[in-house]
Amino acid sequence: MLEKPHAVCIPFPAQGHINPMLKLAKLLHNRDFHITFVNTESNHNRILKSRGPDSLDGLPSFRFETIPDGLPKLDANAYLLESTSKDWLVPFIDLLSKLSDTATSNVPPITCIVSDSIMCFTLAAAEELGIPYVSFWSAGACGFMGFIQYRNLVEKGFLPIKDSSSITNEYLDTTVDWIPSMQGIRLKDIPNFIHCINLGDFMIKYTSEITETTLKSSAIIINTFEELEHQVLYALSSMFPPIYTIGPLHLLLNQIEDVSLKSIGSNLWKEMLECLEWLNSKEPHSVVYVNYGSLTKMTPNQLVEFAWGLANSNQTFLWIVRPDLVTGDLAAIPPEFVTETKDRSLLTSWCPQEQVLSHPSIGGFLTHSGWNSTIESISSGVPMICWPNFSDQQTNCWYSCTQWGIGVEINNDVKRDEVERIVRELMVGDKGQEMKKRSMEWKKMAEGAIMRSSASSFSNLEKMIKQVLPPSRHWGN
Repeated sequence: MLEKPHAVCIPFPAQGHINPMLKLAKLLHNRDFHITFVNTESNHNRILKSRGPDSLDGLPSFRFETIPDGLPKLDANAYLLESTSKDWLVPFIDLLSKLSDTATSNVPPITCIVSDSIMCFTLAAAEELGIPYVSFWSAGACGFMGFIQYRNLVEKGFLPIKDSSSITNEYLDTTVDWIPSMQGIRLKDIPNFIHCINLGDFMIKYTSEITETTLKSSAIIINTFEELEHQVLYALSSMFPPIYTIGPLHLLLNQIEDVSLKSIGSNLWKEMLECLEWLNSKEPHSVVYVNYGSLTKMTPNQLVEFAWGLANSNQTFLWIVRPDLVTGDLAAIPPEFVTETKDRSLLTSWCPQEQVLSHPSIGGFLTHSGWNSTIESISSGVPMICWPNFSDQQTNCWYSCTQWGIGVEINNDVKRDEVERIVRELMVGDKGQEMKKRSMEWKKMAEGAIMRSSASSFSNLEKMIKQVLPPSRHWGN
């Protein structure tokens, strides 16, 4: 019996990236890996604040480490990507060197680094120390295909945009007909980092670096399942190292009976569990769940328009309103709105989303179309109203609405009349019923991907582990 393999898992430091990486780390731990999970110091402290002072003590074989994030104490999300590129390599190498000194670290030798694909600096660390490198794309394959198009967009004259006034609706409605597996997609549906004014823009360089880093990976993991994105995955398979679809991650994780892992969480906000009791009192498929994710910002006017659209729809709703949801001066939700909807609404600051979406009372999801929200909604058979904001959200929205038949898009310039009409149509209209039927079909396919050892995602996890472990490192019988 050889000592355990050791995976160092490092997510991009945002809630939507930490959550799936933690799920992947737990799955590896269940396959007898020793896990070192790396958070930034600031996120480490946020988790301790939201989950309690002992919440990151971990287990003997599942440990948490930190590196400094290189950011000022003030909110600096806009500089996060640049900070990872400039400031994180040296601290990460120092951490790996500390862990590699097995005489003092008391952990097994590092077998592989499992890195968020957008944390490009980690490849240099892996190469310097001679450690196998696995790239984890925490979004969907469709978003990945969109991200890698920037060089093609430049070569074909779509980029750079001449000036900000060129970013018109007419321009963004331009159809892009040359991306494999994405026939009919528009510029507006490609991750919106295309809105760059010159070739020196950081995001154009950074997306190229993501592509180059991923090409050098030992393996690529994507949180999806083959049936959902088979055309995109087929197209990507000819361009990149072996791709393993291991999703939906939360469904795979739900099959694990190890209760010791249950207490390890990653929520950066305190989850208000009373919403589950409130949902227990509601009829099946009667509640609209509204959540814009962990990073989306909206204007005070957009908040008000959403509020009155929900109120006027006469539907029951659970609305997650983060403390930092509104840009500028925090506008209070209109008190008359609260009064009018008090008997059919619950407003709270954060919730356990997987449990909410799988609750039988949920009938629809008004979402920002982040990938975690999208695949969790698919796995629960819940149709979506999509209000994408940035990054791959536009691409996820396009697929949900035009390819999978489970979503309807709402205008970015949100108006209460449109919110009212679409919410009502989703919950009680004929189109909503068709979307619900289609959503349930996708739910069955998602469950089929993980329910048995021969299922695609289940077997892909085993294949990936065998690939990244050198033969001499295999353990067990």
